[in-house]
Amino acid sequence: MAKIEELLGRLEGWFNPVGGSLTAFSGGVDSALVLFLSHRFLGEKGIGVTADSPSLKRRDLDLAKAFCQQFKIPLKVIQTGELENPNYVSNPNNRCFFCKDTLYRQMEIIHHEYPGYYLLNGTNKDDHGDYRPGIQAASNHGIYSPLSDCGIGKADIRLLAKHFNLPAWDKPASPCLSSRIPYGQEVTKEKLQQIERAETILNNLGFDEVRVRHFGSEARIEVPTANLKKLLRYKSKVQKSLFELGFETATIDTEGLVSGKMNRAIVSHE
Repeated sequence: MAKIEELLGRLEGWFNPVGGSLTAFSGGVDSALVLFLSHRFLGEKGIGVTADSPSLKRRDLDLAKAFCQQFKIPLKVIQTGELENPNYVSNPNNRCFFCKDTLYRQMEIIHHEYPGYYLLNGTNKDDHGDYRPGIQAASNHGIYSPLSDCGIGKADIRLLAKHFNLPAWDKPASPCLSSRIPYGQEVTKEKLQQIERAETILNNLGFDEVRVRHFGSEARIEVPTANLKKLLRYKSKVQKSLFELGFETATIDTEGLVSGKMNRAIVSHE
C-alpha cells in the first residue's frame, strides 16, 4: 500500500498545476490510467479523446467507450483519417510517427475549445527503451506524458490500475492493426479489416493475446508460447476460416508472440 501511495503522490503532484486535460485514449492500460487519474484529480475537466480509425479494432473502440461510461468520464471520439496520408499508407518504418502526428493535429483542433488544457498521452518510462517514432510526434506537438515524467513503468501502471479496479488492468497489449503489416507494404482498409476479422476468429476460440501478421497472401499467426499446443489443436479449423477471409496460406509462428517483431527488419538493415 505504501508503494501505491508513493506512486499516487508523484502523479497527484504532477497534476497539481493542470487546470484541465485532453488525454489521447486508445483503450489500453497506459492511457486508461492517465485518463482515469486525470478525471480523479480534475473532475469533468479530465476528458478523453479516442481516434475512431480503421487501424483500431472495433472491440477496442467499444471497450474505450464502455470504460468512460463506467467511470463517467467525458469522451470525444474523433475521425483521424490517417489512411488519407500517403506517408502513412506507404508504411515506412516510421509509420507510427505519421499516425500520431495525425492524431495530435486533430487533438489540437479540439484544443481550441479548451484553452489552457494540457494534451496528454499514455507514454511511460519503459517506452523509451523501445523503437517508438510516435514519441517524436508527441514532442513536436507539445504533448505531456505524466507516467513518463513521473518515472512510472509498465509494472507500476498495472499495479495502480489493479488498485483502482480498472477493467484494463490486465488487458493484453493491443497495438494498432497496421503494426501487423511489414514495413514497405501498403496499408489499406481491406488489409486492416482482414487482420481484424482473423484475430477475432482466434479471440473467439479463447486466444485473447494474438497477432495475425499480414504477409500478402500469407497469414502468420502468433500466440504466446504457452498457448502454442492449444493453437495447434485448432490448426485446421483456423486455417479454413482464414482461407475464407482471402488468405491463401495460414502458418503458425512457432517462436510465439513477440511484441514489436516487425521492428527486427529495421535493425537488420541498419
